[in-house]
Amino acid sequence: MNQNYIRNFCIIAHIDHGKSTLADRLLEETGTIEKQSGALQILDSMDLEREKGITIKSHAVRMDYKYNSNIYTLNLIDTPGHVDFSYEVSRSLASCEGAVLLVDASQGIEAQTMSNLYLAIDNELDIIPVINKIDIPNADIENIEADLIDLLGIKAEMIYKISAKKGVGITNLLKAIITSLPPPQGNPDAPPKGLIFDSQYDKYRGVVILVRVYDGSFNTGDKIRIMATGKEHEIEEIGYLRIQKNKCSKLETGEVGYIIANIKEVADARVGDTITNTFAPCSEALSGYQEPKPMVYSGIFPVNNDDYENLRESIGKYKLNDASLVYELENSLALGFGFRCGFLGMLHLEIFKERLLREFNVPIISTSPSVIFIINMIDGSEMIVCNPANMPDPVRIDYIKEPVMNVEIIVPEEYIGNIMRLVLDRRGIQNNIQYLDQHRVELTYEMPLIEIIFDFYDKLKSVSKGYASLDYSFLEFRRSNIVKVDVLINGEKVDAMSFICHSSKAYSWGKSITDTLADVIPKHLFKIALQASIGSKIIARSTINAMRKNVTAKCYGGDITRKRKLLEKQKEGKKRMKDIGSVSVPQEAFLEVLKADKS
Repeated sequence: MNQNYIRNFCIIAHIDHGKSTLADRLLEETGTIEKQSGALQILDSMDLEREKGITIKSHAVRMDYKYNSNIYTLNLIDTPGHVDFSYEVSRSLASCEGAVLLVDASQGIEAQTMSNLYLAIDNELDIIPVINKIDIPNADIENIEADLIDLLGIKAEMIYKISAKKGVGITNLLKAIITSLPPPQGNPDAPPKGLIFDSQYDKYRGVVILVRVYDGSFNTGDKIRIMATGKEHEIEEIGYLRIQKNKCSKLETGEVGYIIANIKEVADARVGDTITNTFAPCSEALSGYQEPKPMVYSGIFPVNNDDYENLRESIGKYKLNDASLVYELENSLALGFGFRCGFLGMLHLEIFKERLLREFNVPIISTSPSVIFIINMIDGSEMIVCNPANMPDPVRIDYIKEPVMNVEIIVPEEYIGNIMRLVLDRRGIQNNIQYLDQHRVELTYEMPLIEIIFDFYDKLKSVSKGYASLDYSFLEFRRSNIVKVDVLINGEKVDAMSFICHSSKAYSWGKSITDTLADVIPKHLFKIALQASIGSKIIARSTINAMRKNVTAKCYGGDITRKRKLLEKQKEGKKRMKDIGSVSVPQEAFLEVLKADKS
């Protein structure tokens, strides 16, 4: 195939700015699918993606379009928009020569739009700016156009205005993709080199890897090497992606397609890795490969202990489709056997729980999320902890470091005060404040990750009436005053409810949990103390009063000492019961603890 007639591009935008709907219109305009009356979001194949209105997994599709008597091959590599999946976005961008920058006509340029734009610029992509949803009543086209001119240093006529929902302006955008974006570069005669930008698991064929070919070509029957792992496989099938897989004999320089090579696990062909020919390999791998690094950890346990084996098999199958999931066996005195799982972020955790229930029908309980802490011991050694149960004795600890993130918030100027108060409460340090235009401000902060993962995004949307947008990236591990807080029910520690936090938040978080438990644990025949402690020091307490039986009801007169004798006997009985009795903690209590206010 002639490289001059190939265009590889992606669409970058904030969540809910219309990426998937625009992809549908492009597929219809090029004749890849039949025209439909509604927005089907063809590339969002998962029910969860359609319900939440987000793209979770990268997708790729090939379209053919006739322009000036030539047939052009357009490879659209759709990308997730959420910050949790920024690494997938970066690898998808690396597979392209150009990007369509999509901006909502009512919401304007938002934080993740800026983040993905910077990634595109770092990858030296040509940018086509597009304003979407121009047909809606509250569209602010003039101001957004001015923002794009300032941001990109371009002329107004270079900005395309479309309505992806109604199909307005799609033809002009397709022509711009062909005329404004460069064809792929590469040497067809060089040793084969390709970038894995996505992989998926097929239970009949094994791992299907999606590849952008940079140099040379890959043919059916070739033996390939995956460079980071060193694994070698023989290509069984090769082809390109339309809505379905189309088999062909080879993929040439500049093309995007799929390879099936009897690869057993997704972990053997990670996103960002380079593939080459075993017998005539390229000299060096493509830059940018990195192992996915989980940032949020949570204990996952079956609601019914009899479902443990089912949970183990389900997580193993899930792992085949999601190489970024990390898990290991965990045992809790309160919840039994389960797994400690590592996720890229809170959205990744939420999607995992939803898919586990829907696809494998396994109801689970998850413990309070935590992050990675680096413990520097007095003896000079270093320990990495993501589970409160593994926190060493405080007398052995010299100091603790926690992950700190670079946070970028874009918000209308009238909400600046609300945002500043919220971030200050979450231990944020302001770095910069910059006016993007007359109405919107960009605030940059340094914030601990532990403060972000607990409902920060929900609170941010609440105090800004939904207008604020958030993006964050890892900065460093920083020394901090971190403590482990234990939760005690009737004097016994419940390991599944323990958590690690900053010392300034220990009381408020602990009190919130004990109050929550007091509401959900039913009354017993004896008084129950619910406590939060740091070591042996109790920092917060709530009490569940005993169920009261009126033992004096049978006394119809007589001396007062008779009643006192009965009450004293009851008191002694309750005291013995408290010593030997056990508290029944319902499963709902663990779920309610997750909802406890940790602001």
